[in-house]
Amino acid sequence: MKFYISTTGIKRVTISTTNSSAKGSTVATRRITRRTFLPVVLLLSIVLPFLFVRIAFLVLESASACNSALDCIGWGLLGGSEASLLREELTRALMEAKEGHGTNDGDYRREGSTESFNVLVNEMTSNQQDIKTFAFRTKAMLSMMELKVQSAREQESINWHLASHGVPKSLHCLCLKLAEEYAVNAMARSHLPPPEYVSRLTDPSFHHVVLLTDNVLAASVVISSTVQHSANPEKLVFHIVTDKKTYIPMNAWFAINPIKSAAVEVKGLHQYDWSHEVNVHVKEMLEIHRLIWSHYNDNLRNANFQHEGVNRRSLEALTPSCLSLLNHLRIYIPELFPDLNKIVFLDEDVVVQHDMSSLWELDLNKKVVGAVVDSWCGDNCCPGKKYKDYLNFSYPIISSNFDHDRCVWLYGVNVFDLEAWRRVKITTNYHKWLKHNLNFGMELWQPGVHPPALLAFEGQVHPIDPSWHVGGLGYRPPQAHSIKMLGDAAVLHFSGPAKPWLDIGFPELRSLWNRHVNFSDKFIRKCRILG
Repeated sequence: MKFYISTTGIKRVTISTTNSSAKGSTVATRRITRRTFLPVVLLLSIVLPFLFVRIAFLVLESASACNSALDCIGWGLLGGSEASLLREELTRALMEAKEGHGTNDGDYRREGSTESFNVLVNEMTSNQQDIKTFAFRTKAMLSMMELKVQSAREQESINWHLASHGVPKSLHCLCLKLAEEYAVNAMARSHLPPPEYVSRLTDPSFHHVVLLTDNVLAASVVISSTVQHSANPEKLVFHIVTDKKTYIPMNAWFAINPIKSAAVEVKGLHQYDWSHEVNVHVKEMLEIHRLIWSHYNDNLRNANFQHEGVNRRSLEALTPSCLSLLNHLRIYIPELFPDLNKIVFLDEDVVVQHDMSSLWELDLNKKVVGAVVDSWCGDNCCPGKKYKDYLNFSYPIISSNFDHDRCVWLYGVNVFDLEAWRRVKITTNYHKWLKHNLNFGMELWQPGVHPPALLAFEGQVHPIDPSWHVGGLGYRPPQAHSIKMLGDAAVLHFSGPAKPWLDIGFPELRSLWNRHVNFSDKFIRKCRILG
């Protein structure tokens, strides 16, 4: 082997080899020029350190991230990245945590769930735990937080409904003061309506409005707002039906605060002389409703709110409407007013904002009730929910007769053709469904007045314009876009637990109700009823 080096500089190195034993000589010449030699050396000096560090890092990480070091090295050399590897391993750990494979996340809960994510990260880094443990502990922490949020919401709902039961001290005071006035003031004991208006009570040419209520202040707001916006207040006749304990203060209020032009009748349930048959049916109805209330109330009491969640169907048993005698008696309006053929029914928690005269002229097309069915909140939006929200469609007797996705009609502002009611025997049909519910373990519908009415009036509802009735104002505060809608509505209905006379009423809506309260009245001032 011989080396030849050029004397003009190291521009070329020639290496030649000679095999003397061969017949001829073969010279193999390899040339490495500076143009290729220097870039190769430079490239290797960059790549080799990086490759060494890469391999070392993958080997160190292989214990917790890969099945074997060779897998990690091979995968990394073939173009993988740390981010992709971490994403893959984290995804696998999260899927295992979601599916419940491997370590039970209940074990982590028993060890004590970490409430702060920062604390969790500190614990994980200090203890050098793997990704799978991190995923399971994160799941346990989130699950515990979800339970706490759910429990808080359920407790809020319970407190909300319990608060709706209370009678404010101011309203109780008002009834007591009016009862005292009834005892000492002959005017407060005046029979209503005055003798000159008695003939109007059964005259079909007048506009008859029916209220069933034991709330004096609420009744005054309904009548005051209706008269104020009526084009013909002298044609209005109000029929107030109340219970025995509220009759005296109710009569006293309207006797000493007479309504100009309109006639007001106040009648207590104890003043009705019903037949034995009607009395039996009323007692039977009230007993079945009491059993339904007890059934759902017991379910609510036995519910484990912390972990099992509140049965919201049972929670409905707490609403005042489920306990109100007067609410249940609305199905007996034809018996309460045997001499009337057409009436407008108003709930105690409404405010009238426009003239209602056209309701008495409304043609119901031989149906029994005119009510809002369509939505004022847009397409496919039911203001009073759907049938599936009230009825139990797991029973064939319900699912075969009703459409679960249909919007319900609303109570609160209704036109009743009492003649048609009697003809198609709505009250009898109502009792039939009550007995069905009793036979099915009281599971056919949610507690309340509305569900059995939906069944009894099936096929007898005539839809009226949605602008007549905007309800649900006791469930939610108004949105900014709905302010105009509230102003355009003929009647505002504070259906729901947050009544405007309660402390839990929405302040932004209470002013719509307070404007019809006579705050100058001496009894209102004495009882400190504030707007």
